[in-house]
Amino acid sequence: MTVKSSISLTDQQDAFARRLVAEGRYSSLSAVIQQGLELLRRDFEASDALRALLEQRRKEPSLSFEELERLVKDDLAKDRGDLGLDA
Repeated sequence: MTVKSSISLTDQQDAFARRLVAEGRYSSLSAVIQQGLELLRRDFEASDALRALLEQRRKEPSLSFEELERLVKDDLAKDRGDLGLDA
């Protein structure tokens, strides 16, 4: 379904949108606005997903710097051993 809306643009926004149409990047001013709204929607969804992930991670137990450093060193030593390099 398509809904017709009336919007106001600044002179700069209008000129930019018309240039995109004139260059053949979009078929119409409506297509430019639709793409802009789609990008904005995706940005909001990505921000919401990131926010939820960060909240989830805050609730999980975390490692101290010393624990993390030990894990990294152990992994590096294992990788070096797997590759036959001196530890």
